Amino acid sequence: MESSDVTGWETAVLDGGPADGLRMKVSDRPRVIQVTYPCRVEAPPEAGVRADAVFVYRRDFQVKSEPLRYGFDVASP
Repeated sequence: MESSDVTGWETAVLDGGPADGLRMKVSDRPRVIQVTYPCRVEAPPEAGVRADAVFVYRRDFQVKSEPLRYGFDVASP
């Protein structure tokens, strides 16, 4: 029995886009992973304003074993 069978966590890797090659542990094989990167804002820090760029990765359902693969979705959001 593999450790992922016991813990429920599996290794996944992101393909393409800004997070290409990023490896992580996922639980329950999510269909989509969202990655965010902070953006610089032209507001004073005390304004409390923040902006993040959002990138979406979709699971490759043909991959059945670790590492699971998630491909960059250029069309979203």
